[in-house]
Amino acid sequence: MQNRIVLHYGDHRIVKGSTGDFFPDKQWFHFTDKDTVKTSRVDITKLKGIFFVKNYGGNPEYQEQYDGERKGLGKKVKVTFNDGEAIIGYTTGFSPHKPGFFLFSSDPNSNTEKIFVVIAATEEIIFV
Repeated sequence: MQNRIVLHYGDHRIVKGSTGDFFPDKQWFHFTDKDTVKTSRVDITKLKGIFFVKNYGGNPEYQEQYDGERKGLGKKVKVTFNDGEAIIGYTTGFSPHKPGFFLFSSDPNSNTEKIFVVIAATEEIIFV
């Protein structure tokens, strides 16, 4: 199964495409670029996060709602990345000893289903 993803690199590049072999405990995975259809190997240490999305277009005018409560998705957490961007969502499996963790959107209407947050790219992770 191919997952629609958007890669957010630490250098601010954003690339849209898909993967079928991403696993949170592996350092790399294969990525097929949506536009060029070229497949490359991606090292997660170069990333800020992997955004698993419903569709590539999204709605640029949509404002994420961070104040909602979603049961069954774990604990609510605020992630602040090294570049200052902050996201609030839910996680069931944060461990500072792992390379990253999944963060589920706090907004059920978000185009983002979940994010694999690369811990090395974060400034602060706090439970709220």
